Amino acid sequence: MTVAQALVEFLGRQYTVDRVGGTEYRERLIPGMFGIFGHGNVAGVGQALKQWQVADPSLMPYYQGRNEQAQVHQAVGYARHTRRRQTFAVSTSIGPGSSNLLTGAALATANRLPALLLPSDTFATRAADPVLQQLEQPHGYDITVNDAFRPLSKYFDRVNRPEQLFSALLHGLRVLTDPAETGAVTIALPQDVQAEVFDVPVEFLAEREWRIRRPEPEAEDIARAAQAIRAAKRPLIVAGGGVLYAFAQDALREFAEATGIPVGWTQAGVGVLPWDHAQALGAIGSTGTTAANALAREADLVIGIGTRYEDFTTASRTAFQNPGVRFVNINVAAIDAYKHGTSLPIVADARKAIVQLTTALSGYRVGADLESVVASEKARWDATVDAAFDERYSPLVSQNAIIGAVNRAMDRRDVVICAAGSLPGDLHKMWRVRDPWGYHVEYAFSCMGYEIPGGLGVKRAALDAVSRGEDPRDVVVMVGDGSYLMMHTELVTAVAEGIKLIVVLIQNHGYASIGSLSESLGSQRFGTKYRTLDREHHTFDDGEKLPIDLATNAESLGVTVYRIEPGPEAIADLQAAIAKAKAAPEGSGPIVIHIESDPLIDAPSSESWWDVPVSGASELESTQNAYRTYTAHKAEQKPFLG
Repeated sequence: MTVAQALVEFLGRQYTVDRVGGTEYRERLIPGMFGIFGHGNVAGVGQALKQWQVADPSLMPYYQGRNEQAQVHQAVGYARHTRRRQTFAVSTSIGPGSSNLLTGAALATANRLPALLLPSDTFATRAADPVLQQLEQPHGYDITVNDAFRPLSKYFDRVNRPEQLFSALLHGLRVLTDPAETGAVTIALPQDVQAEVFDVPVEFLAEREWRIRRPEPEAEDIARAAQAIRAAKRPLIVAGGGVLYAFAQDALREFAEATGIPVGWTQAGVGVLPWDHAQALGAIGSTGTTAANALAREADLVIGIGTRYEDFTTASRTAFQNPGVRFVNINVAAIDAYKHGTSLPIVADARKAIVQLTTALSGYRVGADLESVVASEKARWDATVDAAFDERYSPLVSQNAIIGAVNRAMDRRDVVICAAGSLPGDLHKMWRVRDPWGYHVEYAFSCMGYEIPGGLGVKRAALDAVSRGEDPRDVVVMVGDGSYLMMHTELVTAVAEGIKLIVVLIQNHGYASIGSLSESLGSQRFGTKYRTLDREHHTFDDGEKLPIDLATNAESLGVTVYRIEPGPEAIADLQAAIAKAKAAPEGSGPIVIHIESDPLIDAPSSESWWDVPVSGASELESTQNAYRTYTAHKAEQKPFLG
C-alpha cells in the first residue's frame, strides 16, 4: 500500500485507554481527519481517505473546513472537551496550506492540548525542483516551510522514506497521549512519499491501545506538603486546567470541604467547583474576583494544582504579597511543578495527589477566622456581579449585562466558548459556572478567531457524547466583532453539516479590550476603533463608524440570524433569542444572535494588575501619568523563588 494509505489505516485503529477511579474508558484516539486538498496531498492522503470512504466510512471519517488554522482549532476544542482522550488529525497541502497551521500548532502546544498535524512537504527526491509553493533558502536547501513547526510542536518529524512512517507515528502518538508532554504533534509528509508504495507489516495496522499515564505521587512529597499545609495560617488553592484533565473536580471538592481551604481558579480551571460552593472564591489574578485576590494577598501557602502559573494567574507576580509565601505545586508536568522556585513540588496526577493529601490531612481544618473572611469576600463579590448583570443602558447595553443575560438563559450543562478580547477577562471573573464542562475559554494563546471553530470542536465532542448515552449540551460561542472578522468562515462548515452552534456576536465597532488597555497605558485607544480613514491626519480614531453589517454577513453564509435591536428591551430580547435558539432542533444548523454594546463600559475591577510596559519617556501627559502608575505596581512584583 502507499504511505498515505498506511497512515490512514493506522490512525483509524488507535485507541486511548484511561482509568479514573474504578472505571476504565476506551476511546478512538483519532475519530476523524480534517483536510483541505491541494497538489501536495490530494493524490496521497486525499486518495487514501477516499479509498476508505468507499471501503469502510467509519475507519477515518473526513471533515471539510474553510481554513487550515481553524481546523486545528476544531481539533483543540474537541480535545479539551474530551479531556485529552481524543483529538483530530489535520491534513494540508504544501506551502501556505501548511504554514496556515502554524498558529493552530502554537495554540495547541501553549494550551497543553493534543492535535495531530500532517502538513504536506516538497518532493523528498527533488525530482521536480523547485516545485510550486516551495521555499528556497540558499544557506540550507533542505529547509521547507514545515521547519517552522519545530519550535511550535511537542514532537516534529519528517517522513522522507516510507519506512520512517513507523517510528514517526509511534513516537508522535506517544507524545500526543502523554499528559505531561502533549501538544501539537507535527509529521511532515513529502508529497511524493505519500504516494509511494511499500510493504507494511500487519502488526503496524493492528488495533493499538495507548494508556494515559496517571502517575502516583511520592509518599515523601505528600508528607512534606501535608506538614506545610498544617503549619499555614492562610492557605489557598489555585486550581488550573490540570484538575479537569485529571477528572479531579470531585476529589478537589471533597478536599476543600474537609479542610476548609478556599479555592481560586485559573481560566483553564473554571468549573473545578460550582460558582456558589462555600470554598469557591472564583477567578484569581488579573481577571479575577476581588474575593480570590483578597485571599491571595494574605496567603502564606499557595497550593497550585494543575496550573502553569500564567502571568494573568499571578497578576504578573503581584498577587501574593505575604512576605513568607511558599508554594506547593501539584502537576503531572515537572516544568510546572517546579515553578516559583518551590521546594515542595509533587510531580503526579492531580486526582491521585489530592486523594492522598486528603488522607494525610485527616482531622485538619483551617481556622474559623479564615472561613469567615472567605464568606464575607464571596458575598461582596457576588453583590458586585449582581449589580453588573443588572446594568441597563439605552440605546446600547453593557457587555456585563450581555454576559449576565447569556448566563441566565443557558442550562446548567451548556458550554460557553470564548478566546480573545475583553470577553475572556469579563467571563473569567463574572461567569457563574455550574458544570465542570460548562466553560471553555482558550486563554493560553488567546487567539483571535478561535471562538467559532473551537466551539465547533466542542460541539462535535458534545454530540459524540450524546451518541454514547450522555445528556445533550448546547454550545454557545460569545465573540466580539474583531474576533468574528478574523475567522467567521467556519460557520459555513456548521451549515454544511447542520451543526447547531449558537453564536452571540457582540458588535462594538473595534477592539474593545486593547482599546481599554491602550487607554490605561496612556496611548488613548490608538488604532483600536473601526473607523474610516481621516487622510489629512492619517488616523482611524476620529472618522465615521464603518458601515458594516455583520448580521447580514452571517446570513449570506447560510446562517440563521436573530437581530437584537438597541433599546431598553435589548437584554430581555437577547434572553428570548437564546431560548429560541436552544429550542431549535439538533441538525438545524448554526444560529447567530447579533447585539450591539457600549465598549466604554468596563467590567467590575479585579483589584489586581497586569504587567504591560509603559513608555518611560513621553511627550503625552496621558502616558506620563500611566508611567507613574506602572512604576508603583512594579514595586510590588516579587521573584517567588521559594
